[in-house]
Amino acid sequence: MQKVYETAAEAVFDIEDGVTLMSGGFGLCGNPENLIRALADKGVKDLTVISNNCGTDEYGLGLLLQNRQIRKMVSSYVGENKNFEGQFLSGELEVELNPQGTLAERIRAGGAGIPAFYTPTGYGTVVADGKETREFDGRHYVMERALTADFAIVKAYKGDTQGNLIFRATARNFNPLMAMAGRITIAEVEELVEPGELDPDEIHLSGVYVQRILKGTDYEKWIEQRTTRTKESK
Repeated sequence: MQKVYETAAEAVFDIEDGVTLMSGGFGLCGNPENLIRALADKGVKDLTVISNNCGTDEYGLGLLLQNRQIRKMVSSYVGENKNFEGQFLSGELEVELNPQGTLAERIRAGGAGIPAFYTPTGYGTVVADGKETREFDGRHYVMERALTADFAIVKAYKGDTQGNLIFRATARNFNPLMAMAGRITIAEVEELVEPGELDPDEIHLSGVYVQRILKGTDYEKWIEQRTTRTKESK
């Protein structure tokens, strides 16, 4: 199976309006930047996007939000994007907020073929509204459904042409989970090597979960909030 694509535009050729899309990253770390830009250029709309957050006004998934390409966000943190706030308050954007651990487990469960699970997180709050609850050993739990997606776009540090991936530091956040939960997973990597060049003990995700891979370019080291202090305050 030929998995390597030369450009991000070629790799997202069949992502159409209305699909459900998982996008890896935590804040602005580990975002599949090339693939997000390709989707922005493609102009697909009415997307349901599952991601920890929605980037900032000008970076990450914020590019798709600027273009009003996203219909619904399934997230756990949305506090860095004014466009997000404005579209939500105006009714343009549907939002499903999840506790962060619950979101991660819903995605992991989807990739593992587990349809639902019980968690104590959110019991007795609006998070539990409309959901099944049960008591186990004297403690109350909320049933959460697993999440899957038509496509998952992820970013890794290094990969081989068979799709085996290595993530670096914080970029190993939602990316591996989402790669497992997407029907078609597209990975961009900073370094693309031939099979056998990766140490098997260092591989974080098997290539069986990755259908397409490309070498990304023009990566930026984004900073969400820059905090500085004067020399005297040290």
